[in-house]
Amino acid sequence: MPDPLKILVPVLLVAEALTVQWAGHAERVPVAPDLNAFPRQIGRWSQLSEISIEPEVQAQLRADRLLDRMYYSGTSAGPVVQAELLVAWFNSQTKGDRQPHSPRVCLPGAGWLPESTSTVRIETPAGQLAATQYIVSKGGFRSAVLYWYQTPRRTIAGEWEAKSWILVDALRDHRTDVALVRIVVPSFNGQDKVATDAAADFARVVYPELRRELP
Repeated sequence: MPDPLKILVPVLLVAEALTVQWAGHAERVPVAPDLNAFPRQIGRWSQLSEISIEPEVQAQLRADRLLDRMYYSGTSAGPVVQAELLVAWFNSQTKGDRQPHSPRVCLPGAGWLPESTSTVRIETPAGQLAATQYIVSKGGFRSAVLYWYQTPRRTIAGEWEAKSWILVDALRDHRTDVALVRIVVPSFNGQDKVATDAAADFARVVYPELRRELP
């Protein structure tokens, strides 16, 4: 007997695509944000460097705006922690080939193997943030990863949930813009909790700024 899910999922995806395409004709595409003006000092975190994104990577991501920047936090009295912030903003998702690439695919594709994954909720001054948390490894290196999908109304931890909201937002707001936000903090000497705590601390102060900067 056929698995109902194997039949239902493709049908739902096709129905969603057709409805979003229909709603997209009346879509109100927002003005693109100036991510170059994103704060270089956020709480106790300071900009360390801008990361140059290779043209072939930009072509693969197909985002309308990109930010890739290193921040650091620390004093002479404590260890210095670095965090990479990647923001890929898309002004519309009504074209299926211009949607955020899932880190679940991109990280393994770059050789990073997931060792644990969970959904976390982080309280911030701008409200609760829902995100996916990873510990990944590659050779002798380990990192803590936090990522989420951010729309004008909410944050979303998972890919399928993010897709399900496209239709709702297209019909209600005539907007489907979204940002993929990813934070990566290296984990040294097996101190994964230190890295995940640092990633959460950085997300806690970054999220309110993203709420102000993104449309």
